[in-house]
Amino acid sequence: MTGVSGGLADFVSSMGGDRALRVEESLGEGFVRLRVAEAERRQAKHDVRCVEDAVMELLRNARDAGARHIYVATSREGDLRTVTMLDDGSGIPADMHERIFEARVTSKLETVHMDRWGIHGRGMALFSIRENAVSAEVVSSAPGKGTSIRVVTDVNGLAERADQSSWPSVGVDEDGCETCVRGPHNIVRTCCEFALEERSTCEVYLGSPAEVVATARARAARSVDGADLLFMDSLDRLPVIERLRAAADARELREQASSLGLDMSERTAHRIVSGQIRPLRSVAARLTRRPDDTRSATGEREVDLVRDRRGLRMAPADVEEFSRVMERDFSLLADRYYLTLAGEPRVRVSGQRVTVTFDLAPSD
Repeated sequence: MTGVSGGLADFVSSMGGDRALRVEESLGEGFVRLRVAEAERRQAKHDVRCVEDAVMELLRNARDAGARHIYVATSREGDLRTVTMLDDGSGIPADMHERIFEARVTSKLETVHMDRWGIHGRGMALFSIRENAVSAEVVSSAPGKGTSIRVVTDVNGLAERADQSSWPSVGVDEDGCETCVRGPHNIVRTCCEFALEERSTCEVYLGSPAEVVATARARAARSVDGADLLFMDSLDRLPVIERLRAAADARELREQASSLGLDMSERTAHRIVSGQIRPLRSVAARLTRRPDDTRSATGEREVDLVRDRRGLRMAPADVEEFSRVMERDFSLLADRYYLTLAGEPRVRVSGQRVTVTFDLAPSD
């Protein structure tokens, strides 16, 4: 290796090419200094530890891009989970569609900030997602036209909660003083927590690809009328979400949906055009409404969130993160006493007390 000092050259030669790409310097006694790229890759693996983490990072990115409406379409086939997120934010220039997935690339030079989920603006979120996913791509985006991003993950490589269908609920705990979101920490709950926290900033819609297309088509505020569309050679000139509303028939709707990363059959597109697939309510609207008694004409009533949230002392995201920390630290006892957890630690906050419960799997 020409140009490399003798000691390091011998070390690199002896370790093989792949390891040489990961190690900058051998410090002796088994210690090495990692190259920046390898350190970033390892950090990226830690930043996104499950599909729900990836969804949260995509939601935060859309919010920071100024989106007022965010549509999350999710589906699973076998071991592959597909999440396609559409928004009406500021958009991404074509020459940045690939580069935004590189480490330390960000548009937030002056706006890096902390929110309830941690620091945002390091330029590592999308890099972390791609490092942990089968694929991650900007399907369509342009300045002023919003964005469609699609991420495909393998559950064998990036875990997800087993229960992805249950919706959480907003309520008051048994002591009558704490509000909490109850339910599995799945994609639905991730979207719910984000939607409640950011309800003054943006609306979030969650469903299958067909439901998201039906919703975006119904709710998009079309910026051009029918006469203008006659002289438009391509709907790609429209903002991402408005293309779905501008589609004239089922065939064109299917084509536009596919161009945004939302695949469906033409039969499904016909059902959307004919109104058989109804638009979704926003996540916040669905979460904050619950069944009323049988005498109600509508069967639903609004929950007073202002009243219910007065007793909040610990954010749900903080509770979840604390639970993860406790799960990692439990390894001290697990190693010494051959213990195995039956599930994630349960954290309960009431009054002036924080209680952590560890359920143990039966011993052999």
